[in-house]
Amino acid sequence: FFLTWLFLYLQIKLSPFLLCSQIFGGATHVNVSHMIHDLSFGPKYPGLHNPLDGTVRILHETSGTFKYYIKIVPTEYRYIWKEVLPTNQFSVSEYFSPMKEYDRSWPAVYFLYDLSPITVTIKEERRSFLHFITRLCAVLGGTFALTGMLDRWMYRLIEEVTKASGTRAYR
Repeated sequence: FFLTWLFLYLQIKLSPFLLCSQIFGGATHVNVSHMIHDLSFGPKYPGLHNPLDGTVRILHETSGTFKYYIKIVPTEYRYIWKEVLPTNQFSVSEYFSPMKEYDRSWPAVYFLYDLSPITVTIKEERRSFLHFITRLCAVLGGTFALTGMLDRWMYRLIEEVTKASGTRAYR
């Protein structure tokens, strides 16, 4: 609170650039290190992964500008019991530009966002018991076919090896 008041008071007498230069000792000495604990645009639903959650950016010897370009997509999550949860999901591109001694701009962290005109619908659904039986039969059939092929290849390999050595393999 005091720093804000001091800044507003001194802004009348000095230009903002000159004031910040005197307080921080120049733009390259401003530390814009940050941690994003949680960033979301609406309620969370099962399976949602927000790409910026837990992001940590620490600057040690330099300063600069972070820009997060966020693409927000409206989303409807439909539960099994037909309840609809309107929310949003997003993707992000991150850019960092280090400060140069001669730059007249100040270090900052920007969140620039764009809203998508398309809505995504995610539906929870349970598969039927018939679907489970079909997949089980597919796995068992594939296993049976693969072991049959391996058996045939091994038989032919052993037959060729024993033929080359001059003895005949008996069944």
